[in-house]
Amino acid sequence: MSKYEIIIYESADDEAFIAEVPELPGCMADGATYEEALANAKVIIREWIETAKTLGREIPEPKRPVGS
Repeated sequence: MSKYEIIIYESADDEAFIAEVPELPGCMADGATYEEALANAKVIIREWIETAKTLGREIPEPKRPVGS
């Protein structure tokens, strides 16, 4: 499970669910269902972190510990 907060909302304009990860700038995903958007967000979080490491950029610590 991701340590980062994921906010998911339905977008009528896009006819999709949008998943945003506020702690990781620009980290977003979408999906046709809530579950798909969540799964895609988890993939994008891993990719965001891998890219940040490759570029030598700082990776923010999660604001909330898992389970809180």
